[in-house]
Amino acid sequence: MRKFQALLLSIFLTNMASAERPNILWFVVDDMSANFSCYGETTIQTPHVDRLAREGVKFTRAYATSPVCSSFRSAMITGMYQTSIGSHHHRSGRGEHRITLPDGVQPVPKLFQDAGYYTCIGSGLADRDYRSQPTRTRTQNRLGKTDYNFDWDKSIYDSHDWSGRQPEQPFFMQVQLQGGKLRGASATQYENFNQQVKAALGNVTDPSNVTLPPYYPRDSILLKDWSTYLDSVRITDHHVGLVMQRLRDEKLIDNTLVVFLTDHGISHARGKQFLYDEGTHIPLVIRGPGINRGATRTDLVEHIDLAAVSLAAANIAIPKTMQGKNFLAANFQPKQAIFAARDRCGEAVDHIRSVRSERYLYIKNFFPQRPHLMPSTYKDGKLIIQRLRELHANQKLSPLSENLLFAPTRAAEELYLYGQDRWQTTNLADDPQYAQDLAKHRQRLIQWSEETNDLGPETPEVYTLETEDQMKATKSKTSRESYRANTELYKRWAREGK
Repeated sequence: MRKFQALLLSIFLTNMASAERPNILWFVVDDMSANFSCYGETTIQTPHVDRLAREGVKFTRAYATSPVCSSFRSAMITGMYQTSIGSHHHRSGRGEHRITLPDGVQPVPKLFQDAGYYTCIGSGLADRDYRSQPTRTRTQNRLGKTDYNFDWDKSIYDSHDWSGRQPEQPFFMQVQLQGGKLRGASATQYENFNQQVKAALGNVTDPSNVTLPPYYPRDSILLKDWSTYLDSVRITDHHVGLVMQRLRDEKLIDNTLVVFLTDHGISHARGKQFLYDEGTHIPLVIRGPGINRGATRTDLVEHIDLAAVSLAAANIAIPKTMQGKNFLAANFQPKQAIFAARDRCGEAVDHIRSVRSERYLYIKNFFPQRPHLMPSTYKDGKLIIQRLRELHANQKLSPLSENLLFAPTRAAEELYLYGQDRWQTTNLADDPQYAQDLAKHRQRLIQWSEETNDLGPETPEVYTLETEDQMKATKSKTSRESYRANTELYKRWAREGK
């Protein structure tokens, strides 16, 4: 009898959802800034994301609350600040140290599933995987990237693709794409990716046409890396176009809310893992039922808001504890400030917080005696970081590059002015003219930390558990030894109060 009642409830929810609720599809892309034509990028063309923007709304001031994959995704899938749920340390809670979500917090797919939606996560295409390469046996039915820093039940996902749902059943789909990771980190990987780009798009981007942020030298290795990165943007755009065409072919386009975003900015020395715009500013485009065509929003939004936006679109109640806000609601009040946090990434221990307001970016460095480019097995394995360190050692970097990338210490506080300092190169924190604004943002950060129960740094014991677990999972002896040496350095710095 209970099974029969459960079946009737499932049918009821499916029919109700089908009649009243749209499909929800998220494109979530790794390691990519807003380098799309619709955001002003001129070196390449991105026609498919541009079309999304023409047919929907483009947000110009959308930001990640975390600039690294796992903590970003933990926040995204719960609609909560990663610092509030204990998921703020990159790749944590997967060994002896376990992390469970606070009472009342559930992953968004579970909320959709309970409401009768079919939940899926994959590439969005039957013949292409998350790298936009032809599927193989091992990738054919593969679930997309999750990377959550807490214990979760895999049953929250029904499948890798919406094709497995019941007739007329609405779906919540995440199309997870490798994005900026496609370019790799070495010359060999660049060349391998070039072949994929040529096969799909006919040509690769000329490195000489690249425009770099002012603190990166116009060095051949950095230019090649950036041009290859731009080609990863083009491949991503191409994949988006194929998925959108599938929606049209299956006559799903008119009843599907499509969200396009990336999980943080470009992976570079001042991008990924850091709270400057290069690390946290992300593209965000939304298209679908009830969305104004060709609109542009310039107010501040956070990526955790997408949970509330999507639930509301599906007529699913937004949990009262959820910190993300439905910025598409008729009564939504624009945010006066938004926040971001960077904590341990791999073995590299840091503690940075930021506040963005209409005019300013305020950053608080809690470990100012540590350099910006601290030792990191992940970062130091990249050809671009190795090249920057080489140029630094040979005194071939500009004063700006030296100051921003290789100074032995950092300012405890940073304050940057929007509209006049695109790349955040002029710190106004010590300028008396901005003393009141500095104090205001400092206090706003303190208030946010208290209101949201910012859990802050790990204990030394948890750090040891997490890093030991990572080393057990590292197959390369060289990487493992480098990682271990770095952990000992960070432990010594902690003992010294550095």
